[in-house]
Amino acid sequence: MVSRQFRDLDKASFLILYKGFIRPYLEYAIQAWSPYLKKDIAYLWKVQRRATKIIKGIGSMPYSKRLDELKFTTLEKRRLRRDLIEVYKLLTGRENIDHTAILQLDDSCYGTRGHKYKLKKYRSRLDIRKHFFSNRVVSHWNSLPSHVVDADTVLTFKKRLDVCNEWDIQSW
Repeated sequence: MVSRQFRDLDKASFLILYKGFIRPYLEYAIQAWSPYLKKDIAYLWKVQRRATKIIKGIGSMPYSKRLDELKFTTLEKRRLRRDLIEVYKLLTGRENIDHTAILQLDDSCYGTRGHKYKLKKYRSRLDIRKHFFSNRVVSHWNSLPSHVVDADTVLTFKKRLDVCNEWDIQSW
């Protein structure tokens, strides 16, 4: 709809339209259904890729340069960031949900490495179980440094997570 109505958009107008109309569709209930099939990931990627092509001046650039120009991160990184924020909220009691039904703290940690909120990762027999929220987020959460996890507020956690070099997806 946006590409039909607007042929050449400047960057400021595109950001308003993208954040208001396109991104909510790409990220709707993403913690619940998080795409893991290649076809689903490719479909979402194509939507963002096609949307960034309608910007005047940068539409002909390669996709990665368009993302850098707009200061966007990849959809995969955004999903991971939101997953980690949700885990932080669950473990610190910011959500009105009993986290023990979803996530289990690892009692076998002796406190010598990492942070005090290490999670237990369960083995799964079925392939689909590997992609549940409670399984897919554990290794990423456990690899975070303690100064990020020990944040007092959600906003502080978000800022420390964004600054942290270790949450880069390529290293996982």
